[in-house]
Amino acid sequence: MSLMTVRTRFAPSPTGFIHLGNLRSALYPWAFARKMRGDFILRIEDTDQERSSQEAVDVIIEGMNWLGLDIDEGPFYQMQRMDRYREVIAQMLKDGLAYYCYMSEEELNVLRDAQMANKEKPRYNGCWRPEAGKTLPAIPEGVKPVIRFKNPIGGSVVWEDAVKGRIEISNDELDDLVIARTDGTPTYNFCVVVDDLDMKITHVIRGDDHVNNTPRQINIMKALGATPPVYAHLPTVLNDSGEKMSKRNGAMSVRDYQKAGYLPEAILNYLARLGWSHGDAEVFSKEQFVQWFDLESLGRSPAQHNPEKLLWLNHQYIQNADPKQLAEATKPFAHQIGIDTEAGPNFVDVVGLLKDRANTLIEIAEGSKLFYLPAPDLTVEQIASNIPAAVIPALKDLIEALENAQPTKESYSAAFKQVLAKHQLKMPALAMPVRYALFATTQTPAIDAVLVVLGKEEAIKRLSRVVQ
Repeated sequence: MSLMTVRTRFAPSPTGFIHLGNLRSALYPWAFARKMRGDFILRIEDTDQERSSQEAVDVIIEGMNWLGLDIDEGPFYQMQRMDRYREVIAQMLKDGLAYYCYMSEEELNVLRDAQMANKEKPRYNGCWRPEAGKTLPAIPEGVKPVIRFKNPIGGSVVWEDAVKGRIEISNDELDDLVIARTDGTPTYNFCVVVDDLDMKITHVIRGDDHVNNTPRQINIMKALGATPPVYAHLPTVLNDSGEKMSKRNGAMSVRDYQKAGYLPEAILNYLARLGWSHGDAEVFSKEQFVQWFDLESLGRSPAQHNPEKLLWLNHQYIQNADPKQLAEATKPFAHQIGIDTEAGPNFVDVVGLLKDRANTLIEIAEGSKLFYLPAPDLTVEQIASNIPAAVIPALKDLIEALENAQPTKESYSAAFKQVLAKHQLKMPALAMPVRYALFATTQTPAIDAVLVVLGKEEAIKRLSRVVQ
């Protein structure tokens, strides 16, 4: 007997906005499929034609590509599968699993109002449901019917949720679900079932806002003679104010994080920890995450977004990144603020110098400006205000020492120490004027490292201007 191939899916609605909470619903099924050497399927649930757009689909796919969540099949679009849904509905009508219901919207509203007035749960009363020995009402003229699923009467729907544990819902709580509207278009809960069956989905890992849909979907599946998949309902992701994450309350889209200079590896690491953990591990690679991932380690409590934690993680990844790769990632941000990375010091060297202090790629790009701006044209007054006359002899000696030094951090550091000892100065007393002479600012990374990146010739030229 061959082992079952694990098949998971991510099934977003393309309605324009994908935030971190949405992407977590893609990350976990992707990781589970990769861990189990199974298949990960992308399905676009685009039946809401008014709100769905191709642009939104592009944003979803772009976000997944950026994070490296590769798919094995898809994207499949529900709107392209309408014939298949109609085929199944026709078969269900034929097999007595579904029926036409001619109750108008107005009648249904009157019924619900009466039920609520009696403190009953508002629900369809089954008046058009065919039963043995039951006489159905006369079909009214001019009313287009919906098609309803014959939900089982009595008993319960029970499933062992991989996150929430055993869940039991009484069938008496569920009315006969509409599976096709008056215009013949199938409804969400029905389409999902047909898709999951046709795509042989074995594990449905999704947000817990779908828990209420699950008993309805299980009943339809069983009516169609299928075995339901394993369900794992993920707790909600809350924003930093403790509200459900959404566009309305300020959640950033994935594209916004890209634009803000976050690394995809940091975002993925952060998302993984929003509801899952492996011991005390905080920083880990994508490969480690896949190796460690299991459904048993998913948390049951809502996860809370922490922007500071995400920024800290991004800093860790920037700090440990290969300077060459980091430079490539930073270039677009540098070009946005007018830096020509090809005209001046080697950009990889500049990034290597700045990365330990930066939290985002934007911060690296901003920091790199120093090295690509023209040499400062300092006035006599500026020099007098920022470079004490008493330091000028030391600066002259430093220029001479640098001229004789090797172009290395160690050699430049030794040149500084030599001049400081000779003139009985502390490092800040010399380093601050040097920084000002080079860049017209007193804030830079370590000055010996700065000299290496700027280049000996350029550094000496700039220093010489203030000692004449």
